[in-house]
Amino acid sequence: MLSGIDRVQMAVADRKTAAQGWQDLLGAEHVRDDHVACLGAHRSVYQVGRSQVEFLEPDGTGVIEAALSARGRPHLFAAGIATPDFDALVAHLEAIGTPHTLEDTPEGSQAHICYQETGENDLRFVLSKTADRAPVGLIDHLYEATILEKHFQKMADAVTKLFSLQPDNYSRITSQNFKYDGTLTLFGNKELDRFEVIHPTSPETTMGRFQTHQGRAFYMCFAETPHILEIENRAKEAGAGITVARPDGRSESEVADQLWLHPSALGGVMLGISRPTMAWSWSGKPDQVAAI
Repeated sequence: MLSGIDRVQMAVADRKTAAQGWQDLLGAEHVRDDHVACLGAHRSVYQVGRSQVEFLEPDGTGVIEAALSARGRPHLFAAGIATPDFDALVAHLEAIGTPHTLEDTPEGSQAHICYQETGENDLRFVLSKTADRAPVGLIDHLYEATILEKHFQKMADAVTKLFSLQPDNYSRITSQNFKYDGTLTLFGNKELDRFEVIHPTSPETTMGRFQTHQGRAFYMCFAETPHILEIENRAKEAGAGITVARPDGRSESEVADQLWLHPSALGGVMLGISRPTMAWSWSGKPDQVAAI
């Protein structure tokens, strides 16, 4: 029932400051400012590629203020998903008893979803109707939001139930380099959009320390673009936090396979960026990766 990852929501202390890196490094463009009553937040919406980023600043006591207080810093608050049949998916959420709140926006209704489990952190999602947007800036689209969860298969099963996904599309993912194990809940068999549900296998990695301290949470998101070299150059010129994965022997004048912009560069969220098709190498279809 999902067509893709269409946005992320960030809990921030200052919307303008948090958005600056997205504008400078990725060419994000401001769409609108409004208010999200159910989250107690002033919102600034920016478009980058075909996706959107919502910066949520607390308006007083409310969900976003509580989230910032609990984490102590700006962070990835919720993953945004889209569906071509909004009413049907909302009816499904109601049928399975998943807490959600409907709010209208200038682009249509959104469902703010809270997945709750006793003894674990709530996990937040925002559901919108699929929209066809002309891309802006330097990425094509967001395609992944990463969930850190000790019992990753249980969480993958929960996501499957929440959004009526098809496990036949899923791909197991493990990494000796980054030391994690988990599942990619691919929404379909031809597109990359998915939740990455993983568990760090070492407490000594950055990811492992994050999970030890934070528990269940969204960790990062990923995007795809043919402009990865320009983004790399912009980040280096700006002195922004960046990690680049370029194969040995490939010139620095050629595109990297992937890179990561650090949370300090983007107002509190880490963004991975891969060149077109590269993500299929760890998504079950390595034969679809285009050679350089």
